[in-house]
Amino acid sequence: MYHQAVYDEPLIFEIAGRRTVRLPHEKENFKINIPEKMRRKSLNIGDREEFEVVRHFTRLSQMNFGVDLGFYPLGSCTMKYNPRINEEIASYSGFREIHPLQDEDDVQGALKLMYELGEDLKKITGMDAITLQPLAGSQGEFTGLSIVRAYFENRGELDQRKEVVVPDSAHGSNPASANMAGFKAIEIKSNKDGKVDFEEFKKYITKNTAAFMITNPNTLGIFEDNIKQMADYAHEMGALVYYDGANLNGIMGKTSPGKMGFDIVHLNLHKTFSTPHGGGGPGAGPVAVKEYLKDFLPVPILTYEGGKYHLDYNVPKTIGKVANFYGNFSILVRAWAYIKLHGEEGLKEACERAVLNSNYMSFKISKLMPVPGFKIKKHEFVASSHDEDGRLPKASDIAKHLIDNGVHAPTIYFPLIVPEALMIEPTESATKEEMDRFIKILEDAINTPKEQLEKEPTNLKVGRIDDVDASRNPRPTYRVLLKTNSKN
Repeated sequence: MYHQAVYDEPLIFEIAGRRTVRLPHEKENFKINIPEKMRRKSLNIGDREEFEVVRHFTRLSQMNFGVDLGFYPLGSCTMKYNPRINEEIASYSGFREIHPLQDEDDVQGALKLMYELGEDLKKITGMDAITLQPLAGSQGEFTGLSIVRAYFENRGELDQRKEVVVPDSAHGSNPASANMAGFKAIEIKSNKDGKVDFEEFKKYITKNTAAFMITNPNTLGIFEDNIKQMADYAHEMGALVYYDGANLNGIMGKTSPGKMGFDIVHLNLHKTFSTPHGGGGPGAGPVAVKEYLKDFLPVPILTYEGGKYHLDYNVPKTIGKVANFYGNFSILVRAWAYIKLHGEEGLKEACERAVLNSNYMSFKISKLMPVPGFKIKKHEFVASSHDEDGRLPKASDIAKHLIDNGVHAPTIYFPLIVPEALMIEPTESATKEEMDRFIKILEDAINTPKEQLEKEPTNLKVGRIDDVDASRNPRPTYRVLLKTNSKN
């Protein structure tokens, strides 16, 4: 039986602590040229003994679920295990201690690493030019769509091409990014197989279309086998074709967006290339393009000339900068290490294992609940706990039962086109034993009496919360908590 560690652990601010470190000459009366109204009289952090801090965060870690405890089958997120050697390489002092304002001559090693990473990513995606600058997949989307905008503005067609076409299974960030870039998102409904119907597709791609935006495999984990046909038709209508790289793990080494006919790709290094992406970041979202779009890339781009690596700002039609300096460098180091250690064959094998794991789980779970769409999946699949006779529990109750038994829950209630969705992606990191354990606990959830299931979780530090209150009255920070408590 699984039981999470339970401590009555205060916040770090609430631990009394003692003053343990003193600065030399701190009591001397130094003159500091800071306006009085801007000076803090005290800091709400206090001093703590080293052992107090270590114990505090160790206890918190024991009340949490991490990648070192088990796999994260979060569909769409591609939560791979983060190899320790990647972390070790990223922590080398030559990488850790450099400053982004150092002269190019002083950071040739770092520039070489980024240049090599860009060359590898171009080969993997089948593209011709790349920027590593965007700080996340979402920012990569915005960067890519800003390139689309600049491209049509340069051609004098922007007044006409105001639409970006996306499937109804698209990631939620796709229509949001399109809107932020000044376009209107147009949605295409999926057919019964979970794919884009080509005849329906042709109705939406017009002379008003700036780009068709899709991930392949799609969000249901199904390969769009009409993708080349759709790309060709979009090009005939003068539109660009944009690849959301969130699901690249399902095709890596087997095919590429370039071979499918895409013009622009954004990548999620924190997904496909195994860099950490918990807690909202840091991430990395490189954008790769075909030759005819390279002059629109953000500056600077990395070049190699005269035996040296350079940050080149001479990009004629650039959309400008999209991030400070050159992105999340330590994340780029981790992705470089992952690619170099795997090699071409290793990346292909990772894709094969991810697809095998996904289909194994999909087949087993299809005996317990519906798995809609085309039968053969790629790297992920979506199950549905919705049935006509009400036999199956809600997806949220299944998720709580999984967590209560020491297994991380999958993504739930996404994509929106599947009722009571459980979106499952084991990745290549999952073993057969932990996948079987997940499936067994999911089956137990289905067979658990409703009245018992609705009380879970009971084995965790935190019990069942009021979802409505949590949404309406969020308390995400200590400052908000104090303010809420003072009102009450």
